[in-house]
Amino acid sequence: MKRISLLFLTCTFLSVSSFAQTTYEFLRLDMSARAGALGGSYVTNNDDVEVIFYNPAGINFLENSPASVSFVKHLMDINLFSLSFSTELDGIGRLGTAVKYINYGSFDQADEFGNKTGEFGAGELAFVIGYAGSFDENFYYGANAKVIYSSIADASSSAIGVDLGVHYEFPEQMLNIGASVLNLGAQISSYVDLKEDLPLDVVVGVSKRLENLPVRLSLDFHRLNKDRDQFVQRFKAFTVGAEFYLSEVLTLQFGYDNERRSDLKIGSTSGIAGFNGGLGVKVSEYQFNYGYSSLGLVGALHRITLSTAF
Repeated sequence: MKRISLLFLTCTFLSVSSFAQTTYEFLRLDMSARAGALGGSYVTNNDDVEVIFYNPAGINFLENSPASVSFVKHLMDINLFSLSFSTELDGIGRLGTAVKYINYGSFDQADEFGNKTGEFGAGELAFVIGYAGSFDENFYYGANAKVIYSSIADASSSAIGVDLGVHYEFPEQMLNIGASVLNLGAQISSYVDLKEDLPLDVVVGVSKRLENLPVRLSLDFHRLNKDRDQFVQRFKAFTVGAEFYLSEVLTLQFGYDNERRSDLKIGSTSGIAGFNGGLGVKVSEYQFNYGYSSLGLVGALHRITLSTAF
């Protein structure tokens, strides 16, 4: 039997941080199976519509009108779903939109004597709309506006936020540099009298396609805005990814999340927490991706993404 306390324990695992002082931590979760398999090292991505969640400038590189749907099987009865779409408007620029939803499942509701009186649900939703353009041939920018809604039983809260991003490409060197500021904003309404901060995240990353090997390497630094005891610790939250292009229809991804591994250490062991892997298969006009992310002794996440273009 699940109780309310289980919901808050779950939220702690979602943030993968024992000291989170923010709300709407689901905004940090990787939705794309490909991104999750790369450890979340995605701020320089330039060919996936779900980059809108990581760096809105990245949608500038997209062609046609791509769409993507993702499903994440989290711990226990928690499920996530996202839908992303982008299109080019002549004379205006590249537009993108996305929805991210998390369902925490159902919980028993009881009176003060412990007698069950029914059930209640809990979930959170974010609706995103973005725009991207270019400063010059290789320098791109983007911005998202988002509306966030959360509910637990009959209570709810809401917020508005923005994401800002830039992306610079060195085509001859097959090198990309990106940076984004995610979840700038504030609550409109809250569960309690005191309004909480959104999970602000400053991300900087670089990726490089190797010249003589079919692989792209990526490195991202997350939460650069987080206060740390020492300056060097600001770079603790880094992720590393490697994507192997085995053929035109098959890719493999591997990733590592350093802070996740550190935060999920239980006793003297972390298991394989922080390690990720996945594969991508292209069939006709459809791209299928699967991603696995270890939470060590806690469990694992499984992601599935289906993408196409119109």
